[in-house]
Amino acid sequence: MIFYRQNLTDAQLLDLYKKILKPRLIEEKMLILIRQGKVSKWFSGIGQEAIAVGVTTVLDESEYILPMHRNLGVFTTRNIPLHRLFSQWQGKANGFTKGRDRSFHFGTQKYKIIGMISHLGPQLGIADGIALADKLQKNKKVTAVFTGEGATSEGDFHEALNIAAVWKLPVMFIIENNGYGLSTPVNEQYACENLADKGVGYGIDSYIIDGNNILEVYNKLSQLKEHMQENPHPVLLEFKTFRMRGHEEASGTKYVPQELMDEWAAKDPVTNYRNYLTEIGVLTSEYDQQLHAEIKQEIDENLAIANAEPEIVPTYSGELDDVYKPYQFEEVNPTEEIKNIRFIDAIRYSLEQSMKRHGNLVIMGQDIAEYGGAFKITDGFVDLFGKNRVRNTPICESAVVSTAMGLSINGYKAIVEMQFADFVSTGFNPIVNLLAKSHYRWGENADVVVRMPCGGGTQAGPFHSQTNEAWFTKTPGLKVVYPAFPYDAKGLLNTSINDPNPVLFFEHKQLYRSVYQDVPVDYYTIPLGKAAVLKEGNQVTIIAFGAPVHWALETLANNPEISADLIDLRTLQPLDTETIFNSVKKTGKVIIYQEDTLFGGIASDISALIMEECFEYLDAPVKRVASLDSPIPFTKALEDQFLPKNRFEEVLFELLKY
Repeated sequence: MIFYRQNLTDAQLLDLYKKILKPRLIEEKMLILIRQGKVSKWFSGIGQEAIAVGVTTVLDESEYILPMHRNLGVFTTRNIPLHRLFSQWQGKANGFTKGRDRSFHFGTQKYKIIGMISHLGPQLGIADGIALADKLQKNKKVTAVFTGEGATSEGDFHEALNIAAVWKLPVMFIIENNGYGLSTPVNEQYACENLADKGVGYGIDSYIIDGNNILEVYNKLSQLKEHMQENPHPVLLEFKTFRMRGHEEASGTKYVPQELMDEWAAKDPVTNYRNYLTEIGVLTSEYDQQLHAEIKQEIDENLAIANAEPEIVPTYSGELDDVYKPYQFEEVNPTEEIKNIRFIDAIRYSLEQSMKRHGNLVIMGQDIAEYGGAFKITDGFVDLFGKNRVRNTPICESAVVSTAMGLSINGYKAIVEMQFADFVSTGFNPIVNLLAKSHYRWGENADVVVRMPCGGGTQAGPFHSQTNEAWFTKTPGLKVVYPAFPYDAKGLLNTSINDPNPVLFFEHKQLYRSVYQDVPVDYYTIPLGKAAVLKEGNQVTIIAFGAPVHWALETLANNPEISADLIDLRTLQPLDTETIFNSVKKTGKVIIYQEDTLFGGIASDISALIMEECFEYLDAPVKRVASLDSPIPFTKALEDQFLPKNRFEEVLFELLKY
């Protein structure tokens, strides 16, 4: 291994040695602790320290780094107090996740480190969003994100590189090519000679770097960072290294040929760098021994602090209160000036007024810029707000959602328009595993609204007509809004944008241009979690949301003799159970009307809640009316049969006769 100091001073060379030595000594201690049963799991980075330390040293403390589970050197180089790291690994309350997630699955805004989730890929998109926020602010900052050679097979890797290339984002994409993805060798992961070659296809500059040579890492990245600051663009960096321990300690390394272990042991980044510094007279054995002693003492002292901390005592409130970021609803009352507008206009006016109200709000989606979106809701927005804030995206829903999360982390608000709610399936992972869980895991909010044009009645077939709210009402940490009227759509969307938690905002396509209402011209808000009682009666409670609200109104208009409470839920999560229970206790009969398929829909949960809380008030079984349990078809006759509209009245009459 050949080291070139270039213009580095002796002090800088020694500083790099201290930084690379510290994670090695911590790891050696952790291997002892795991054998003693004092740590449950450990993902070793022994042999890869030069990458984490080199990258982190090059970046300023104000620049974000997104490491993985072998990058202890990122955390130690950012000078996180060791006792907090030990607390994290032991599942103590003083850790960064309060015992809710393990290992390095955490982030910290204080140290500008954004931790991974086990699905790996989404963090690459997060880096895009962080870098986009920096680029919009023109602050010349660079973002670094780590991944392994195995994760380069994930679609998120390719999506994130493509976004960064198209938008010219200052992101260092760092591949630690360490030979194995768990036990799968690189020849079973990819067929190209080098992973850096993949950068060519995205128009990204790429480089191969010796990941065990701390000076090569530091000097090359220092040069690249300077270029990226002057001319923002991404780079793909493949660091050749090796994983000297198992995927995690329990897995071992029996699947690795011994000659390969011996070959890489000779390339140890700490030993080789120590020998180099000794040879050039910068490091003496006495000073090396002193450093070892000082670091070991620091480890022992901080470990004692963590060990002295009490074990976590769980409470229901402690867990449930952290699922969402606390949000104090800001009521903005409407003015008297009104205008009769369509549902689609209400969405547009909300977006336009919110963009003016929040200068840090960015809208992203396919074809939403000059074209104005599939439904023309953002037509003209580029002229009003510019392409920096109204951004066409490539067709890559997963990375776009992750990018929205990155924007939120770096001080922005984000709206993602799914061209159709059906397409959200390709962005499902970052919504349910990243946005939904971030505040619970490490206190980071996700200030993201995902707009979901949904619903049938337009003969658009199985891939453009679903109403898939039940995919998300099941996931703690998400809020789900589903208005039926223009007035509600505008006010609830305004509130959803203000709310720092992730919101899935469903907009029924059939209502876009068919429903009109008098709506205040100016900005106003409506609280989430409050249902609207549209009609009052004493015979039956009808609970609905979205298009079925209008179908229920039509049924009641055709049967004026029916005395019914008609509840428009408006928000599905949080759910207004108080209004539901009060109505059911009054009428004694209830029918739940949804467009989604029956089995597993939210109507089932509402029915269960009513049975649990209002059983003694019921005079009849709770009834559910929903679409057929099949995919939604295209031909009108088949779609009409699929949708519940033609079955509701019959079930309602049966319930009234019970």
